[in-house]
Amino acid sequence: MDPYEIINRYYPDPSPLRDVLVIHSRQVTQLALTLARRLSEPVDMDFVAQAAMLHDIGIYLTDAPGIHCHGTEPYIRHGILGSQLLTRLGYPRHALVCERHTGAGLSLDDIISQNLPLPHRPMLPVSLEEQLICYADKFFSKTHLGEPPRSLDRVRKSLSRFGSDTITRFQTLADRFGTPD
Repeated sequence: MDPYEIINRYYPDPSPLRDVLVIHSRQVTQLALTLARRLSEPVDMDFVAQAAMLHDIGIYLTDAPGIHCHGTEPYIRHGILGSQLLTRLGYPRHALVCERHTGAGLSLDDIISQNLPLPHRPMLPVSLEEQLICYADKFFSKTHLGEPPRSLDRVRKSLSRFGSDTITRFQTLADRFGTPD
């Protein structure tokens, strides 16, 4: 599967939104693959490369003008929207990455207590590959494209507004995968 075939279907070339998606996703892909190479356990590297490129495929459906998204849905829904899109295309495993990468994953309690406009079910990264992509994603902004990875402290500070459970989940990922170089 070539992720660019899917990207080309939904993101016209050239466009500022396509640039946001592709540049951010390439950074996430590169870091996820780098972190995967450090692990002693087997990782499906082809899947990581594909799914990391597609983890934000649903952003075009959201309303986030700061990153050139002019859809109608709240941005928090970009993961579930991308999941639905990839499921319809026949990529259910890739769809799970979309659904489970937001924040450090979203627990059912997070969704309910924050009154998020999401299905009431846990959306936590489960597989090694899902966890790698979720973790790598936290180090790159869509508003400051091309910048080097954020520091662990900066990521923690950014995630702290979502509560201590989010920080704990992120720290578990950091302990497992280490820091970007």
